Amino acid sequence: MPRILIVECMQEVSSFNPVPSDYDFFAIDRGDAMLAQRGRNTGLGGALSVFDAVPGLELVPTISARAGSAGLLCAAGWAQLSAEVLEAVKAGLHGIDGIYVSLHGAMGAEGELDPEGHLLTEIRRMAGPDMPIAISLDLHGILTERMIRQVDAIAIYHTYPHVDFADTGARAARLLLRLMQGGQRPVIARAVIPALVRGDELITRTGFYGSLIRECQRLERDGTALSAGIMIGNPFTDVPELCSQVVIVTDGDESTARAEAERLAAEFWPGRHRMQGKLIALDRAIAQAKGISGPVAFTDAADATSSGATGDSNVILKGLQAAGYPGRVLAQIVDPGAAAAAHKAGVGAQIDVTLGGAMDPGRFTPMPVRATVKLLSDGMARLETMKQALTAGPTAVLCYDQTTVVVMSRSVSLFDRAMYYANGLDPRDFDLVMIKSPHAEYHMYDQWVEANFNIDAPGATSADLKSLGHTICARPMYPLDEGVTFTPQAVLYSRAR
Repeated sequence: MPRILIVECMQEVSSFNPVPSDYDFFAIDRGDAMLAQRGRNTGLGGALSVFDAVPGLELVPTISARAGSAGLLCAAGWAQLSAEVLEAVKAGLHGIDGIYVSLHGAMGAEGELDPEGHLLTEIRRMAGPDMPIAISLDLHGILTERMIRQVDAIAIYHTYPHVDFADTGARAARLLLRLMQGGQRPVIARAVIPALVRGDELITRTGFYGSLIRECQRLERDGTALSAGIMIGNPFTDVPELCSQVVIVTDGDESTARAEAERLAAEFWPGRHRMQGKLIALDRAIAQAKGISGPVAFTDAADATSSGATGDSNVILKGLQAAGYPGRVLAQIVDPGAAAAAHKAGVGAQIDVTLGGAMDPGRFTPMPVRATVKLLSDGMARLETMKQALTAGPTAVLCYDQTTVVVMSRSVSLFDRAMYYANGLDPRDFDLVMIKSPHAEYHMYDQWVEANFNIDAPGATSADLKSLGHTICARPMYPLDEGVTFTPQAVLYSRAR
């Protein structure tokens, strides 16, 4: 009876977020509790759907550690987390025939800038050289050479905004099962591209990046590659191997793996100019929004909690107030002090508080408001796509002037409408809705707003990449440096098994 060990460790960080994350940021499931992801749109959920269909296959669930995007993981938090993950894997290794590891790829910790590489290295050391290991990764991950050397197969997300979490896990699971059958010699070709990219051209349904991803999907469908993907990294995770990269896995065909990786990298490079954020000045966006009759969205991607920002930017709120924007505004902000004051005062109370600047005071200063407490909640919600839990801590809905703000105690992913809905608010009821994410699924906002303005504002995840201050990633790097040149050259990896 074949036995497969499964393990998960996922977090995405912004190195420019001044607030470190800790062990407590992670939701930990152990053993059979991991199987609750069955049927969910997650990497592990997709892998389980494949494994469950194999008669006689036995699963050995070990540990799942998932955290929302945040600042760099502190040293103590990383020490505790990594020790628990590796201890759980070690305890489950007896009699194992294959290992599936669900990762994000853009972790970062104080003292360890390649956490996934460390975990995979230790898992490989414990499992031995002959154990098949397959991993799944977010296309915003940073796949390092150390990671590649430990694994046999890699499946990478093919959609942005991400909707193929489960599909990617299923692809990784099918690869692992093929490896366990024997007779295959995976070859991994990696072509590193010195470019960081953002913007609407990354939307795979409509953008330039999507046209290249469809080539990756074709390579998988027609059997040219076991797997293919283009990782664009997380530009806010400032680590040594931050880059964009093409990854092709074939069954022993070195020439095809190399040729396809270099071809796609060569096609990617001329599009780097297009794949940059197109930002609009806040005062200009407000002036235009005043003249639009239908609803509009203001995207605050610079403070995107799903990319690792603090969520406490009040720059847009201040601008709207100063400009006398007349419409009904719906916004979200992370401010534990304001949330606590609202809970102490109670529903219906009028309170004098400050909003924003609580987490990232170097960028944002508190904004004083006199607001009415309209609703109080525990901050619990579920992501629309993944159905994963959100825990924002004590949360309040505050109203002042024509503005309604959902005030949370903790940062959570805000790339959908979950926190609005969970607090009794429908974005369609407002004239201007703030989105703290670079992109949401089309139907959530763009389908029904008259315009979506990508605001040029400060923040730990600003699309103005030059403004962030990278000091660790390899240089030269476009667009951080001028005159960057590139000739595609893939490196091949093949483990002796």
